[in-house]
Amino acid sequence: MSHIYIFSPSGAVRDKAAFRRGLKHLRAMGHEVEVDADALTSYQRFAGDDATRLAAIGRAAASGADVAMVTRGGYGLTRLLPALPYGAIAKAVEAGTQFVGLSDFTALGLAVLAQTGAITWQGPALIQDFGALEGPDDIMQACFEDLLLEQGEGAGWRLPKSEADSPLEIHNAKLWGGNLAVLVSLLGTPYFPKVKGGVLFLEDVGEHPYRLERMLTQLLHVGVLAQQKAIVLGQFTSFKLLPHDKGFKLASVVEWLRSQVKVPVLTGLPFGHVATKVLLPVGAKVDLVTEGRDALMVWGHV
Repeated sequence: MSHIYIFSPSGAVRDKAAFRRGLKHLRAMGHEVEVDADALTSYQRFAGDDATRLAAIGRAAASGADVAMVTRGGYGLTRLLPALPYGAIAKAVEAGTQFVGLSDFTALGLAVLAQTGAITWQGPALIQDFGALEGPDDIMQACFEDLLLEQGEGAGWRLPKSEADSPLEIHNAKLWGGNLAVLVSLLGTPYFPKVKGGVLFLEDVGEHPYRLERMLTQLLHVGVLAQQKAIVLGQFTSFKLLPHDKGFKLASVVEWLRSQVKVPVLTGLPFGHVATKVLLPVGAKVDLVTEGRDALMVWGHV
């Protein structure tokens, strides 16, 4: 049995039924689930005002839990970054607390990496994943259980046929990334990690391909992309193409990106705002190998 601390550092919880389903499912798995006192607080679009959410992050760091998991993403963490309790978070990570989340949580994970070097995890959120009406995805849950059992040492996936003829072998590269829009919003700040020779993974939701390309262009022009050993694209979902796109689509962006960088660009990573997702350690050293359509990312014990 693991101790899981649930807190809300970003958007307010609107779907109370999904919140309750998520808690019920985690408890049915046999875990001790502790809910932060302000997890259901609401202020404007946020889960409490800035001071309330900062206090919740501090309590998560002090909880001694095996996992501190966010209820949901949304927006709100970037405005807290100057005041985050970085020392307490790093100390908690060193003591064994794994901070887990995605979407807006990208801001916290990257800022912690930039400020302390501590590893956090891109992975499930309570409401989206464990509170899903149809139940949690089997692969996501298995990856989460591996984290709790300290058995998760890597992730594999199938590449598109078009990428099968370019074998790749990268060793000892720092894994980093998350939500593209949130990551780009940190450029030029002290909270953007200065990673060279890394493996950068990206995902997003609700962003039209032209907006994705515009954000990638910004990363390109400031030199971030060229400094990596590989760029791994996860899932980009919930956007709508328009008649005047005239064939411009997500594949067009990927093709354009490959024309701009010498860095290998892989696609198909099972991560993002989708049910089936792996857990990824932001800040850990990884090996990335492809053979045919098989891709394998290995980080060993974190």
